[in-house]
Amino acid sequence: MKILAAVAPGEVRVAAVDGASLVDYALWRPGSPDGVGDLYRGRVRACMPALGGAFVALGGVDGFLPDSEGAATVSEGVVLGVRVSRAAQGGKGPRLTARLDEDEQRAAATVTGGPKGNQGLLRRGLGAVERLAAFYPDAAVIVDDAALAATLRPALGERLGIVSAAFDDAIETAVEALSEPVAELPGGARMSVHPTPALTAIDVDLGAATADRRSKQAAQVAANTALLPVLARQIRLRNLSGAILVDLAGLTPRRRGALGPVLAAALQLDPLRPRLLGFTALGLAEIVRTRVHPPLHELLVGPLAAGLAALRFAAATVAATPAWLPSLAAAPEVIAALEADRVALTEFARRAGRAVRLRAERALSPCGWRLDAA
Repeated sequence: MKILAAVAPGEVRVAAVDGASLVDYALWRPGSPDGVGDLYRGRVRACMPALGGAFVALGGVDGFLPDSEGAATVSEGVVLGVRVSRAAQGGKGPRLTARLDEDEQRAAATVTGGPKGNQGLLRRGLGAVERLAAFYPDAAVIVDDAALAATLRPALGERLGIVSAAFDDAIETAVEALSEPVAELPGGARMSVHPTPALTAIDVDLGAATADRRSKQAAQVAANTALLPVLARQIRLRNLSGAILVDLAGLTPRRRGALGPVLAAALQLDPLRPRLLGFTALGLAEIVRTRVHPPLHELLVGPLAAGLAALRFAAATVAATPAWLPSLAAAPEVIAALEADRVALTEFARRAGRAVRLRAERALSPCGWRLDAA
């Protein structure tokens, strides 16, 4: 097992691989982290019994502390230590917990009923490299950036190695495939992922997977049984979260229920332990998977994603053509997102040996960009 970290300006793609197989994947943006694991000293702004929790002011943003995580015993105005347990989503602030270990309690320096010290962020949570390194404690960690290696060395020590390129062609292809809504499954089958605000729908098409000499029903059962472990793996790699509905191919709704034990067993290999709740009257498999970090499809859209993609392309072009001076024309939203990121532009200048010129063009689409020679 190895953990590979491919670094680009403002973004680190982190893959846990077993041989040539992709086991886990995470996209980490050091300048725009999702906040999970961040430790704060916050002030209880409002207790909301009807919602089963309290809103806690963290300094610039409010988080929600459920009663089950410590809100039941606090009152408005109290300052306490909290940790982000789930990233913000859908315009809502992050989910919090006040269940801190001894080290976190010392860092927060709180006393029951009153504050000690100022409010605000105390320390950031683990980045994706350290998080996966902790989950796979025996895995070597390979990065392709000396600056990142220097920051990780105190925590990872001899496990850490540096190479010129962390991803080979096979891993690069596997990672790029995760950005596509369609994924290939065994035997010519495929799955299509359709996120909505309420849930994620997955449609399975058997295609040529039933082209054998068995009866239609036997072929469909065999094909679905073979693809379920790969489907569960795709859910994990894409970090699909919340409510997930899966429309398996073929088979009547009544017969699909027989596949439940196979699907449930495949899901149990996931560290987040997704649960198969059963099958609907229409034969849709109902899965719930805890949301902690944002799913991959959310990270790959929007102005910041577009800007970081532009910087990665520009950095690769500069590496291939050292004399080239990059100029990035982009929508104002993209320019603003890059300028708000604490790391991306600085990292580009460090890696490329020159800064990139930014130019806002309102004629471009909200996530549009174009690279020119300066």
